[in-house]
Amino acid sequence: MKAPFRKLLLALAALLATGAALAAFTSAGRDGWSDGELQILSTLRLSQLAPPAPDPSNAVEARPDAVQLGKQVFADTRFSRNGAVSCASCHQPDKQFQDGRPLGQGVGTGRRRTMPLAEAGHAPFTFWDGRKDSLWSQALGPLEDQLEHGGSRLAYAHLVRAHYRAQYEALFGPMPDLSRLPAEGGPLGTPAQRAAWAAMREDDRRAVSRVFANLGKAIAAYEKTLHYGESRLDGYIEDLLREDLLHADPAAPQRLSAQEKNGLRLFIGKAQCVTCHNGPLFSDQQFHNTGIAPRTPGKPDFGRGAALTQLLRDEFNCLGPYSDAKPEQCEELRFLSADDHTLDGAFKVPGLRNAAARAPYMHAGQLASLGEVLEHYRRAPAAAAGHSELKPLRLSDSEVRDLAAFLGTLSSPVVEGRR
Repeated sequence: MKAPFRKLLLALAALLATGAALAAFTSAGRDGWSDGELQILSTLRLSQLAPPAPDPSNAVEARPDAVQLGKQVFADTRFSRNGAVSCASCHQPDKQFQDGRPLGQGVGTGRRRTMPLAEAGHAPFTFWDGRKDSLWSQALGPLEDQLEHGGSRLAYAHLVRAHYRAQYEALFGPMPDLSRLPAEGGPLGTPAQRAAWAAMREDDRRAVSRVFANLGKAIAAYEKTLHYGESRLDGYIEDLLREDLLHADPAAPQRLSAQEKNGLRLFIGKAQCVTCHNGPLFSDQQFHNTGIAPRTPGKPDFGRGAALTQLLRDEFNCLGPYSDAKPEQCEELRFLSADDHTLDGAFKVPGLRNAAARAPYMHAGQLASLGEVLEHYRRAPAAAAGHSELKPLRLSDSEVRDLAAFLGTLSSPVVEGRR
């Protein structure tokens, strides 16, 4: 066979393959999806995720030097009571910035599961119970928690002055003179640390607390650079929605298996998952009671309902003295009520990107697999605290397996850098 004729046959074969792919996309609504389904799918694409809104309470979050300082502190184990725990101990970069444990493990064992950090800048409230209203305020909590880093804010201020003074002062101005202050002290530490803190002058306590708050702002600047890369689902939907089908990828229909596509159809339809797990991050960023049993029987966790008072009283919230925001910029906080008992037993809806590789599940790692999670939603048991929003789902075993398979299409790398 002559070379020109062979090339013609190969080109014809490629054209036929492309035509078959295009026919699959255009038959019965692209790849079998209805217009209504396509509209929902269009909202799930990562390309539809806008950059996180600027945080008015953190004036340095966009500065590269703040990102650099935050990244260094994030991995520095000196910021702990035993010199062995850093932010990266629980938020491990090679594990999607979480740890794969049922409960966080610092100097002690925590009460809840470590949450991943990618795209955390999109959340108006952080932690499973939403007890913090900014990334920088969230970063401060574990540093003083006696089960996590276990240190004191005065010790951290001394560390910053000894090891990061030039970087700190380039961002925040001159550090206070700490030479006459004790090595340890804070309002949440050991009895000795609390006594040392109480013995300090009020202006010294405020100066140290400002250094502590600024440390959180640098960590948050770094954390806000962590994003999800594109998943198989994103590529599939982008091809589905191409206006110019002549340039569609012929292999696009095969990006997802038939089982995964059926799981996706259940996710946005019969199983009603998209009601709460919506948008590009597959989370409405709200708090819902799903009736998940407490880790310790007989000891219910009241979640969001119990955290509201703590949030409103937090000295590091948007309205507090260490915030860079004006009061009118703190709308999320200004309209909260501490008496909203409809949120008893409610926890934050986690995003589902990379969920297939993030076992165990729920706020205290109560469920070991996605299959167990889906079975919980299928049964919809009563809540130990508050009232569950779930109703039993009439899903077959094969449909549960299809849903679990679909969640695997959301896996992607976590990348660092400004979106």
